[in-house]
Amino acid sequence: MRPLAIFGGTFDPVHIGHLSVAWEASELLNADVHLMPAAVPPHRPPPTASAEQRMTMLHAALQGQSRLTLDGRELQRTGPSYTIDTLAELRVEQGDRPLILLIGADAFAGLPSWHRWREILDMAHIGVLSRPGIEAALPAALVQAVQGRRVNSAHDLRGWPAGKVIELAVTPLEISATHIRELLAAGRDPRYLLPAGLFDDAQLLAPYRA
Repeated sequence: MRPLAIFGGTFDPVHIGHLSVAWEASELLNADVHLMPAAVPPHRPPPTASAEQRMTMLHAALQGQSRLTLDGRELQRTGPSYTIDTLAELRVEQGDRPLILLIGADAFAGLPSWHRWREILDMAHIGVLSRPGIEAALPAALVQAVQGRRVNSAHDLRGWPAGKVIELAVTPLEISATHIRELLAAGRDPRYLLPAGLFDDAQLLAPYRA
């Protein structure tokens, strides 16, 4: 069964770095990828753009392809966007279909700070988006939790609905949403840092203009 991968974030705004990583992960895993904007991210300040504005930007950014899909379920819930709640909901919907949570290497190293983090591997595999030659130090609790769970081939994920960890070497693009917001506030036009579709309507980027 073709896996379903989940790539979350504030997407404030969605940029080329987000889409490039999600696309590469989809190819490496031969998986569908749902981009899932967070309503109230537990680990960072609230987004500048509203939920509706970020959904509109993502919809514009994802036009013309079918590998990446927008999933706005977290924006429909109240309170913090906890990953475990989303995965539990998806597990009910998807049955035994393999689910893969895509997170960066730094976020993976910080997994023990997440809400009910030990339950995540009961609900999904974890795809760690790593940069070639860079390895984040992992806390002892996480090392112990993933012991015996690592696999090297995406094919190995298909036989299990959840519980494995795979590293995915993706092309690093040093693009910062914070820097993009600063450029837009200063009246700049970061055309090649953002998806082309975001420039089709001036209102899409209006939340970041001064």
